Amino acid sequence: MWTLGGHLLKNRLILGTAQYPSPEILRQAILQAQVEVVTLSLRRHSPETKGGQAFWEFIQSCPVKILPNTAGCYTAKEAITIAHMARDLFETSWIKLEVIGDSYYLQPDPFGLLEAASVLLQEGFQVLPYTTEDLVLAKRLIDVGCNTLMPWGSLIGSGKGISNPTALKALRNQFPQTTLILDAGIGAPSHAAYAMELGFDGVLLNTAVALAKDPPSMAGAFAKAVEAGRQAYEAGLMVPRDFAVVSTPIVGTPFWHVSK
Repeated sequence: MWTLGGHLLKNRLILGTAQYPSPEILRQAILQAQVEVVTLSLRRHSPETKGGQAFWEFIQSCPVKILPNTAGCYTAKEAITIAHMARDLFETSWIKLEVIGDSYYLQPDPFGLLEAASVLLQEGFQVLPYTTEDLVLAKRLIDVGCNTLMPWGSLIGSGKGISNPTALKALRNQFPQTTLILDAGIGAPSHAAYAMELGFDGVLLNTAVALAKDPPSMAGAFAKAVEAGRQAYEAGLMVPRDFAVVSTPIVGTPFWHVSK
């Protein structure tokens, strides 16, 4: 069990809801992995025109909590506006905050992110910022009141896995009381397990499941990997060595010498 945004959860895997072949396949993925939280982009579902009404009604029928995000926002002002709309529409103060600074790499804008987080926190939001693995930015976000951070593993949708494990380890060690969720770049269940072995509290992913040949089965695989990684972290991983160490004691072991 763990706590995220005041909610007690069992599953440490969070799924995005974009790019699935159909809503029914998304539902099957959610059920197969027993996911409890999914992210949803307000911008994609256009509440003013009711363009996403059917999808919104579908999501409401699923046994999940909604984590709205500000995907596609490039300024703090834009992200703040979308966050307010999401709170009104989804009736939740949760917000996954994204302020993008580069349209090619989709890297977060640290200045806009910090500005938007500061404003939204003062307005009663529970802000979960999508950020880089930068320690200084993490500290600034925590200082303004964020108790959860969502650093990337690698570029969004790249499937490359964890590009900078040393920096992510440093984040975990530097901020032991902060909830850390790896977000972006995960391409295989082994990547998710590795993130959990580093001590992360959860993993958020989308593309690796949505574009799989069998999304529900892949979601189930990721759920198992996340659980296994967390269990390994809590059990205590052995420290790697640069030399061989025998695993079977040789003291008292009988041996035979054959003479010629």
